[in-house]
Amino acid sequence: MPRRSKPGNLESLRLELVKLLKNFRRELTSPDLRRKVRSLVPAFHLLRDLGCSLIPKETAASARDRILYYLRKYPGTVISGDELMVVSGIAEWPRRLRELRVEFGWAIVSGITAKEMAAEGEFSIRSVTPSKLRPDDYVLVSSVQDRDAAHRWNLANEIRGKTASVRDKILEFLRKNAGKSVSGEELRYVANDRTEWARRTRELRTEFGWPILTKATGRPDLDVGSYVLAQDRQSPAHDRRIPDSVRRTVLIKSNYRCSNCQWHHALSNPSDPRHLELHHVQQHAHGGKNTPENLIVLCTACHDEIHRQSHKRNKR
Repeated sequence: MPRRSKPGNLESLRLELVKLLKNFRRELTSPDLRRKVRSLVPAFHLLRDLGCSLIPKETAASARDRILYYLRKYPGTVISGDELMVVSGIAEWPRRLRELRVEFGWAIVSGITAKEMAAEGEFSIRSVTPSKLRPDDYVLVSSVQDRDAAHRWNLANEIRGKTASVRDKILEFLRKNAGKSVSGEELRYVANDRTEWARRTRELRTEFGWPILTKATGRPDLDVGSYVLAQDRQSPAHDRRIPDSVRRTVLIKSNYRCSNCQWHHALSNPSDPRHLELHHVQQHAHGGKNTPENLIVLCTACHDEIHRQSHKRNKR
């Protein structure tokens, strides 16, 4: 069993480490490689003890607590895996980080996931440049804990093992969590860590008409890195191929409100699960274009009513 780190007095640990390294000067002249290696082992242990002592035990007792404390101290900041290794004081720090993300519901995004989201226009933090992130870089994108994460993780494990396409797995997971925010890390996991997961998620919205919203595409209240299937229903076929850039322009212009009844997402509740959609002023079937000038924002209730009235008129 690996040796556990032992928090202690910082200055005492530092002095002990200095003493060990000074004594190592004698070992350098030895021809015995194993002797050199074995003499450095205590120094490695002391470095871990020193790292885990940087955060007082009263503040964070375990390695997992220390990792979380460090990330919460610097939200929205790129933190390297090496930093987390130091403050955790343990070699298996990636497992503790994973537990924080998937079992305890902390919105920690890895460099890999951030890059894949950024490629689809879904990751934007002013202080973070996704293209410069390394695989073992991490960002805490929200300081709010999601306490339903463990339940979703069990569901993700079940779907992940199925024989189905990446897109179908993502859709099943989103439909079973309709109306609830899920993370890009969860979607990536459901997709068996396939790099195409972000593209397939975007296609579900732009080509198949599922109302999958993000901070950039209709839900400015969401955290960066979060997705929500607003409602378990597909948009009409003629509304499905509106480019995200156009969608964003129209939503921002309307201040994310229904142009008919002024409903907005802050009014959302379980008994009123509507969301915002775009509506063609000149119908798409009659030559209406997917341009900001020909689109208005409607909540699903008003959108459905307008289409019902139009259908009635067309039947006369």
